[in-house]
Amino acid sequence: MSNTQHLQDFTTQVRRDILRMVHAVNSGHPGGSLGCAEFFTVLYQHQMQRKAGFDMNGIGEDLFFLSNGHISPVFYSVLARSGYFPVSELATFRKLNSRLQGHPTTHEGLPGIRMASGSLGQGLSVAIGAAQAKKLNGDQHLVYSLHGDGELQEGQNWEAIMYASAKKVDNLIATIDYNGQQIDGSTDDVLSLGNLKAKFEAFDWDVLEITEGNNIEAIKDGLAEAKSRTGKGKPVCVLMHTVMGNGVDFMMNTHAWHGKAPNDEQLANGLAQNKETLGDY
Repeated sequence: MSNTQHLQDFTTQVRRDILRMVHAVNSGHPGGSLGCAEFFTVLYQHQMQRKAGFDMNGIGEDLFFLSNGHISPVFYSVLARSGYFPVSELATFRKLNSRLQGHPTTHEGLPGIRMASGSLGQGLSVAIGAAQAKKLNGDQHLVYSLHGDGELQEGQNWEAIMYASAKKVDNLIATIDYNGQQIDGSTDDVLSLGNLKAKFEAFDWDVLEITEGNNIEAIKDGLAEAKSRTGKGKPVCVLMHTVMGNGVDFMMNTHAWHGKAPNDEQLANGLAQNKETLGDY
């Protein structure tokens, strides 16, 4: 089996997990999760250098921080299927006393989760701190982070963006899920982001774009290019253009599925569009 075929099969199963998890509790955020399925798959199954086991120090391996924590279904699915905890635990999503809460938390010690990300706008600050810690420790590995485009309406991000370039945090790759949608509508309607590439460049970041953010080969190439630009004095930003709800036709290109669970019929429809590849939990 080719690497690309494995990644595609993995992505398809992740989509099934997302749909089933959110449907089971009639709660959660499928739209952004589906849109980032390829990214998470490539990141954990191809791009990042990871150690066996998990510890919070993360010395000697690449680290990832999810800032837009509401897309936890895709994060949990990929973590489980990458060996951090049993795939069967996905069935506990958002249930009482589960480690898999609606937004990732750290107090239950869930492997793979390095920060609580219920409040938007804070993840970049944490990622920068982790990246600077790696520099202080002489650790040559990288820090990756993911942020929603609507999340950039939070002011703390821009303080962090200014700080990262000023302090030459060049072991950081921050990816923006650039789908143009947020809970109340399009980002243009809620609060236009303007020219994000120009804004990051004005803050002295190195910026590249992945125009096909739901294409596995494009993500592989884009993240490889981003990695090649680290260590050169600037933090790296990846503007990844995705489709919210990707892979489930009735969920695509609309904010309506930002935080809405499918009913029984919609679940069956979505699963039919994503045939089982690696086995459901």
